[in-house]
Amino acid sequence: MVYQPAAGARDLLPLDVAKKRWIEDRLQQVFHRWGYHRIITSTLERMDTLMAGEAIQRQMVIQLQNTEDDELGLRPELTASIARTVVTRMAGVTYPQRLYYNANVFRRTWKSKHNSQQEFYQAGVELLGTGGLLANAEVLLLVADCLAALGLRRWHLILGEAGITRSLLNAFPAHLQDKVRSAIAHLDRITIDNLPLSEELRQRARIMLDLRGTSTEVLQKVSSLDLDEAQQEAVNNLKSLVELLESERNFPLILDLSLIQTIDYYTGIVFEVVTDMESQARVLGQGGRYDKLLGLYHPQGENIPGIGFVLNIEDLYQVLLSTQQLPQTTPASNWLVVPETSSAEAAAFAYAQKLRTSTHLVRVEMDLGGRDAEAIRQYARDRSIAQIAWIKPDGSPTIESLS
Repeated sequence: MVYQPAAGARDLLPLDVAKKRWIEDRLQQVFHRWGYHRIITSTLERMDTLMAGEAIQRQMVIQLQNTEDDELGLRPELTASIARTVVTRMAGVTYPQRLYYNANVFRRTWKSKHNSQQEFYQAGVELLGTGGLLANAEVLLLVADCLAALGLRRWHLILGEAGITRSLLNAFPAHLQDKVRSAIAHLDRITIDNLPLSEELRQRARIMLDLRGTSTEVLQKVSSLDLDEAQQEAVNNLKSLVELLESERNFPLILDLSLIQTIDYYTGIVFEVVTDMESQARVLGQGGRYDKLLGLYHPQGENIPGIGFVLNIEDLYQVLLSTQQLPQTTPASNWLVVPETSSAEAAAFAYAQKLRTSTHLVRVEMDLGGRDAEAIRQYARDRSIAQIAWIKPDGSPTIESLS
């Protein structure tokens, strides 16, 4: 019998882990520099927790049985779990709360081929307890800082505003709004052309489909839609955000007010991070503002504003492979400590431990016997170990450099 990982899962070998850690460590350093603290939530969640925000379809959750008849599922994303944790376990904390995570998530993918991947690795942040221009700008600039830390240059951010787009849909008949929303979300012009709409509303839907491009172009187009006072205020807020981003740095921004989700999850800005380093564009991450989500878990229904993003580690991994920045080999040990005789074994362990207590990370291996001196040297060369310490019974070393 050949033993394989479970369908949809995969193993990470030491070199894979080294590459994954390279990405995660650099992202973590950025998160720390921006004042974010790590949070770890349960891998298992109650289904009512996962479904409360309608962040994902039920059939995509990998469900588990529980003897107490609770419906449980493996987390398909982190935001719902963090929202639940903050309002139930962190009552009385001061805001804003800056949280980040490195974690695996699980999703059942029905539409893909058999045995398609169902376990994914993500890193992301949630900025909770504050709204407005500066919070939005912080999260978007943090995305840019993360990608700069990874050495990515050819990327852009597609920015939308779910609140504006949702309000623009109110002009359509109630029984058609979901169809118009779905058509815009999927850039489906054929559906728009065939819906029973007046020519004025059909033209409005077509304009909404084309609200993508430079900030100047898009803001000019949306302003032509006869906005009410609330809509104009939202557009002005979006304009202020764009101006702040573009003044801070050469921010690669595409404004896209057709960027909406098919579910009512986000309440403000939404965005995707896309790379064009390959022939086909790849979405590296996404995020947005969700000012009503935490209220679904709060005992008194209190809304706490939030905004966050997630970066997909596998997608970053694939893009970075072509840059040669990722580790090409597993880290080599610095030392191989060898007891010259059986009476030197205790002294060898003591010497190895002394090396390991260096203020810098030092990888030290012990030779476990069964090889002659030349075989030991060949092992060290094969593993790129720089130095061998031959230990005598009195603990004195003879250092042999192989570099």
